[in-house]
Amino acid sequence: MKSTFKTIEHKCDLCIVGGGLSGTIAALSAARHGIKVVLIQDRPVLGGNCSSEIRMWVRGAKGYWNRETGILAEFEEENIYRNPLLAPTVWDSVLFGKVKENKNITLLLNTSCLDAECENNEIKNITAWQLTTYTYHKVYAEIFADCSGDSVLAPLTGAKYRLGREAKNEYNEKFGPDIADRKTMGMSCLIQARETDKPVKFIPPEWANVYPTDDDFAYIPYIEGQHITMRDHKIGTSGCNLWWMELGGDSGEPIEVTEETRDELLKVAFGIWDHLKNRGDHGYENWELEWVGFLPGKRESVRYVGEHVLTQHDIESEGKFDDVVAYGGWPMDDHNPKGMLANSPKDSPSIMWPAPSPYGIPYRCLYSANIKNLMFAGRNISATHAAISSTRVMATCSLLGQAVGTAASICCKNNLTPEELKDEYIALLQKKLMDDGVFIPFITRPISSITTKASINLSETDKEVLFNGIERPRFKNDEGNKIQLNKGDSIEFVYDTQEHIDTLRIQFDLDYKRESVSPNRKMQWFAQKLHQGLDFVPMKVANTIVRDFEVYADGELIYKDSNNYHSLVKVKIDKDIKKISVKFNDTWGAEKINLFACDFIG
Repeated sequence: MKSTFKTIEHKCDLCIVGGGLSGTIAALSAARHGIKVVLIQDRPVLGGNCSSEIRMWVRGAKGYWNRETGILAEFEEENIYRNPLLAPTVWDSVLFGKVKENKNITLLLNTSCLDAECENNEIKNITAWQLTTYTYHKVYAEIFADCSGDSVLAPLTGAKYRLGREAKNEYNEKFGPDIADRKTMGMSCLIQARETDKPVKFIPPEWANVYPTDDDFAYIPYIEGQHITMRDHKIGTSGCNLWWMELGGDSGEPIEVTEETRDELLKVAFGIWDHLKNRGDHGYENWELEWVGFLPGKRESVRYVGEHVLTQHDIESEGKFDDVVAYGGWPMDDHNPKGMLANSPKDSPSIMWPAPSPYGIPYRCLYSANIKNLMFAGRNISATHAAISSTRVMATCSLLGQAVGTAASICCKNNLTPEELKDEYIALLQKKLMDDGVFIPFITRPISSITTKASINLSETDKEVLFNGIERPRFKNDEGNKIQLNKGDSIEFVYDTQEHIDTLRIQFDLDYKRESVSPNRKMQWFAQKLHQGLDFVPMKVANTIVRDFEVYADGELIYKDSNNYHSLVKVKIDKDIKKISVKFNDTWGAEKINLFACDFIG
């Protein structure tokens, strides 16, 4: 029967389903590289698990010197500058603004994908429903990317996928069940609380669960080689976010049970707050409940099968692939499928198996094994349950999204399928990612010949450091791979004859130790908060970022920024020039100018 609701058709190069961090960053990366993108998000805001609707902290590779950069760092730096009090809805606006300002992106919010047409193992179009306008949107694209987390395009297209835990012997992994099952890590509804200067009463709803004592939150003791987690009650500014309020992983149907699991999680959430406030002396008399999440944050559901399936062995051997395009470094954090129901002395909410940080993730995990024009990024990449327990965290997913968006742009411009992006195109993909600020382990960023052929007013030692293709410290307490200048100093590039300069690229120091952005430990990991104690301190732009700098071409001022707050800066020049001077005037507080890179790309 023909619908009475209208249908709007869109034609683009790349259609992305899912507007979490991976999908949002994929869209921006692709659009900035010149292709047309339609981004479909089934919620009113972008960000997925880190949005104001769920409020999970962004986490990634262990070690400050391994923190994720690229577009994710751009988001964080924008949030620190515009939103020092870390209001969750202002964070939503950061992501929304970045997407809406890009004219190559058509954003469809409140829109759910519900159908797809395929021919010869290739997606021709998808159809989505926009709830707020009662409108169908039909999108035709060269490439489709599923960043939905739940892999919504898998059942619609016949793409190969997996659900649940592999048996140990399938990939000879060390942990997992002896027999494969459909169990996954569960989902959580978080709560947000704030400390006040006076006692605050809490009356739970009648339907909330009751947890009389701390014995309701059992955990097992330490086991050699494993890090056993417990249900920590300490919720201060830099305390636990009660991630262990988790259910739904043992259902075998992690998508179908979302609504009923949400109902149970709300009973858990209000019951836990009742426990903290009213059942025992936990020290939260002055704390008030500000917010309760009604949208569960998911850890795992359907995973695609790609050309390569990432395994526990790949992670433990550091992922030294020729086609590495992203990295992880979070432990293999295997949550108990029973979640809150795992409450005996033999149970634990999660076991963290060690993982090297960083380890590489190959491009071959990011496109379908059987659907020619289907890519994916986020917690649904081609990986085993063991591997996804590490790669699923959002900072890692962000890098995967940037890789997918950049790769899609290369495919569209060169008439390639994702599988055909190999050899010299992999090198091009890696270079573009690194030029866009993404660190790729085991690879150094190539420096252009137009940079190195200039006469430069630096010592040989400084030139060697500045142009070594490594743009961050590599070890704890390491201060290497950057040079220091005095305020007011300039770097000058002089040529014998006029040369065409496309783009100036500068990598400032973003303060990898994060000591200058906040004294609050959790905020040093990423500029988001959940619970707020009286000890919360507003965020500050890293004092090492250069705030004021100027660019001169043959003595003429062609660019000036007196309020820069980003660590990666690109200045479009597009001129024939004999001399370029970059003058660094001031920082956000540091006494010296720290530079990891200053060169030309394009």
